[in-house]
Amino acid sequence: MANKGPAYGMSRDVQSKIEKKYDDELEDRLVEWIVAQCGAAVGRPERGRLGFQVWLKNGIVLSRLVNSLYPDGAKPVKIPDTPPTMVFKQMEQIAQFLKAAE
Repeated sequence: MANKGPAYGMSRDVQSKIEKKYDDELEDRLVEWIVAQCGAAVGRPERGRLGFQVWLKNGIVLSRLVNSLYPDGAKPVKIPDTPPTMVFKQMEQIAQFLKAAE
């Protein structure tokens, strides 16, 4: 994520509208469901929009979630041993999740 300075004018208005729409209660429910479905090994994000985004960013949690919905022999998404750090690898992991989710 790029470092951004303070938002002014229209950018600040747009950012404040996005932040007002964010539902902390829904985040808590989603985290609880993901942890219940995948197990405690996925960990928990820091509270708040940014922490939740960072938790899902590399695609590993999403891949574990979609794999948990399939039987043991038919896991659709391959999960690497180490979480991807390069952006294109993270995008590839999320693309696998999206394909499996279809």
